[in-house]
Amino acid sequence: MSAENLLLIQTDEWPGYLLGGNDRSPVMTPTLDALAEGGIRFTNCQSSCPVCIPARRSLMTGTFPSTHGDRVYSDHMEMPEAETLAEAFRKKGYQTYAVGKLHVYPQRNRIGFDDVILMEEGRYEMGSIDDYQIWLGENGYIGEEFSHAMGNNTYYTRPWHLPDNTHPTVWATDQMCRTIMRRDPTRPFFFYMSYQFPHPPLVPLQSYLDMYSLDEIELPDLDKDDWKDRYDILRFFTEEGKAYSDKEKKMALRAFYAQCTLIDHQIRRLVGTLRENGLLDNTVIGFISDHGDMLFNHGMVAKRVFYQESSNVPFILSGKPLEKYRGTVTDKLCTLEDIMPTLLNIFDIPVPETVEGVDILSSEREMLFGEISEGVKATRMATDGRYKLIYYPYGNVKQLFDLENDPEEHHDLGNKAEYKAIQEKLEAYLIAHLHGKEDLSWVKDGKLVGYPEDGRAIPFGYGLSNQRGLHWPIPSEYKNTK
Repeated sequence: MSAENLLLIQTDEWPGYLLGGNDRSPVMTPTLDALAEGGIRFTNCQSSCPVCIPARRSLMTGTFPSTHGDRVYSDHMEMPEAETLAEAFRKKGYQTYAVGKLHVYPQRNRIGFDDVILMEEGRYEMGSIDDYQIWLGENGYIGEEFSHAMGNNTYYTRPWHLPDNTHPTVWATDQMCRTIMRRDPTRPFFFYMSYQFPHPPLVPLQSYLDMYSLDEIELPDLDKDDWKDRYDILRFFTEEGKAYSDKEKKMALRAFYAQCTLIDHQIRRLVGTLRENGLLDNTVIGFISDHGDMLFNHGMVAKRVFYQESSNVPFILSGKPLEKYRGTVTDKLCTLEDIMPTLLNIFDIPVPETVEGVDILSSEREMLFGEISEGVKATRMATDGRYKLIYYPYGNVKQLFDLENDPEEHHDLGNKAEYKAIQEKLEAYLIAHLHGKEDLSWVKDGKLVGYPEDGRAIPFGYGLSNQRGLHWPIPSEYKNTK
């Protein structure tokens, strides 16, 4: 069966290890496990800039942060002058529709899609009211999407406060099911389903919260890390996690797992809609996330670091057109920038010259450079797929991990004599990819030197990590980056 249609499903903040087939996963994901069994699962897909906006720019353009311009989280930066994934499909006659979160500026930029049913987590400060907010207003819930009081960047939790059909995961799935049913039957399609969860706020449906017991939730054992508290830079990444008690951490993990399972079950509805409309046999289904979440591993939460829980993301390609890959699990190194050329080649669509990724089905990626943040939290990464070097210029910290023998990164091999050659190779690759005045200042005579620790204070977040409030009347005079 030839590949005629594409349904690409993306989540926000789903760590790569939270899938069946990984002994470490406590999450129920029967749908994704079935899709993986019917296709190919990539266990070593890395987000080269693990935070929402830069990662999505990479996915949609096939370019790295050094090209598309964002390695921070620039919510008012326009898309780069590069052909997008949607534009490439549309040029070949495909109908292209998206549902959910795009995270681009301006918000109503369709980035090549014919239309977008938008759900952007209440970002009124960006100048638009999204379609989910309009729907809530039309159905008697105007401005109530954040009345649950849980923050978009915190790990406190409670059940969803409105009827089940108003939950963003359920609502977005409804919209995509209708989009599939309303398709033009004379043209192939590329449909993009972009969920805003499991990213906080942690507000799963009560029925999904009930699927997990607090008694079965295990917290990470921080004593396994032989590098815990070794470097001053780590204060800046562990401070937020210290705010939570063990009970609150367990409740957060249970809610996060519940949000993953809700998404998994809603994907069943998408597959069912494809099947009942006679589309399943010729549709490729892809599943990806922009980045992961530390989930209290190494004492950290959220993303913006290059430990596996943050940077390693799930990547599945499935469907009857890819039946030859059935049951394949590969640990070949790949990244979000590789997804665009891989998908275009599956459908025999020319890959734009601007694309910097590679077709991961037909070629190998030997090395990868990653970058996130500037200033004191600036972090750079180089990996060959097995060994990973994480570099912090603040304090000139170099951590080295063997992902084959230590996939959870408990043992720091940095600066050990027996790994000197490996570390030097990765350092050379990292140095070669540094760019910008700040980054280049960390190098002297071909060596990483960074700059000294100075014991600087961690700023206090008086905004409770961008806490939302009442959204009717429409609020103003605020930014969600502060």
